[in-house]
Amino acid sequence: MKTFLRISLLFVSIVMTAITVAQAQRVIKGTVYMEGEPAAGITVEAHKGSSMMTSFDGKYEIEADAKSKYIKFTFIDESQKLDIEGKSGDVFDFAFSGKLPSEGGNEEVNSDEINLGTAEELVKAQDKDFMNELSMYREFFKQDDYKSAFPHWKNLYTKYPKSSSNLYIHGGKMYESMLEKASTDAERDKLIEEYMKLYDKRIKYFGQKGYVLGRKGTSWLKYKLDPSREQSPEGADLIAIHKAGYEWVNESITLQGAETEPPVLILFMNTTVALFKLGEMPKEQVVKNYERSVEVANSIIAANEDPKTTEQTQETVLPYIETLFGKSGAADCEALVNIYAAEYENKKDDAEFIKSMLRRLSRAKCTESDLFAQATERQYELDPSAEAAFNMARRYLKKDDMEKAREYYQMAIDQETDNELLATYYYERGLLRYARLNNLVGAREDARKALQIKSDYCDANMLIGNIYVAASQKFEGSALEKSAVFWLACDYFAKARQGEDCSFDAAENLAKYKKYFPNKEEAFMEGLQSGSTYKVGGWINENTKVRF
Repeated sequence: MKTFLRISLLFVSIVMTAITVAQAQRVIKGTVYMEGEPAAGITVEAHKGSSMMTSFDGKYEIEADAKSKYIKFTFIDESQKLDIEGKSGDVFDFAFSGKLPSEGGNEEVNSDEINLGTAEELVKAQDKDFMNELSMYREFFKQDDYKSAFPHWKNLYTKYPKSSSNLYIHGGKMYESMLEKASTDAERDKLIEEYMKLYDKRIKYFGQKGYVLGRKGTSWLKYKLDPSREQSPEGADLIAIHKAGYEWVNESITLQGAETEPPVLILFMNTTVALFKLGEMPKEQVVKNYERSVEVANSIIAANEDPKTTEQTQETVLPYIETLFGKSGAADCEALVNIYAAEYENKKDDAEFIKSMLRRLSRAKCTESDLFAQATERQYELDPSAEAAFNMARRYLKKDDMEKAREYYQMAIDQETDNELLATYYYERGLLRYARLNNLVGAREDARKALQIKSDYCDANMLIGNIYVAASQKFEGSALEKSAVFWLACDYFAKARQGEDCSFDAAENLAKYKKYFPNKEEAFMEGLQSGSTYKVGGWINENTKVRF
């Protein structure tokens, strides 16, 4: 809130010009409106008096001479006058465009009624004002001379709001050009406010509310959170920005469904996670929004005939949503179990729902919950697939039934056709062999198979490194031969460190086990030079590099 007030005050102080006139005898005040809403960024100047610029509430207060004839209102390059000569009272509300909320209009200035004709109808009726403004605006716009085009566009936008949807498309382009060139936050905020009103007016006259709200939310978040701003929003101001953007993209998704523009889903999850981290959204709602985002993304893929949109959704949007959710801090067991427990009771015969639920519980490491145990057995009853067998293997592992666990792991491996899942099955069976059965050779075999399928599988590299550390304790040979195993183990920890999920643990292991490397004296006695190839023998039978 402090930042919001600071920006508002700065906005006013920068643009306000206090021209004190010695003979000023009147203090005139009022509110300026555009399309029925308070208008910011309007310069209000009294003839023979002072001037100021309106802030977000649209209010103004200026001094005027007893002989002042008019008040001039200016927005960018367009000016309008209100005649006050001979008028009593000191309060004058003014509609720069549209009508005053309380009086239905501002007859002194807006003598011409708004014309809701289409461009075709207006040309057919030979509306000279429309045709002249249209010709001038188009000519300048084609030349990218937006400064010259804008006043003519503004007249069309104000007086002929239903003439063409291009008014709103081109208007958006001009506002974005001005925003890119804006030099102050106050100037940006004034332009953003007008830009948002353009979206509202487009909905009013041309519909497409869901589509337009998605674009409105996108523009709002882009320019309100622009890193080039003088002052980054914070506190209540930052919350308000995210809340507004969230509401618009949320409604857009509700209205658009499978026709939602894919980037809008990313913004929906971005604002969701931001509001959660700002303490404005419970984690259960984050989970629901994630579920909704995935559901809509899948409906876009199923319904869309455009291969580019399908590819964008599959390869960019869905992975990004998964990453956002995974790192949000909301994807914990407590939240997921709270969400899914009630749903499971109603959908325990829905194999697809159970599969999806188990995957998300597994990613969040919620495999110890009663819900996971119940759903695992139910999944296998409904659909004894590879994935169901894999979950059953985990189930028996927790029961310490190693024989059954191995049986179900093998069933999962034999049935699975998805390489990503198959790599996981091999890795987990390898982990079982290493940690519970002390079968180091078998564990390494499974880890290697996982890496053959998925070469950057950091967990599998970590497993082999840990297997070699364990092997060093019983490795037969000289002191150097035993300690050389740590060279090889650290080779695998170094590979694992390249994976984001393993980087921290791998770095810790590298630091921990480097101290067990053979020393220079031992290596010298064996004729080994730093950087030379060394083969670790025995069942390990693998090459590494000499280093100290």
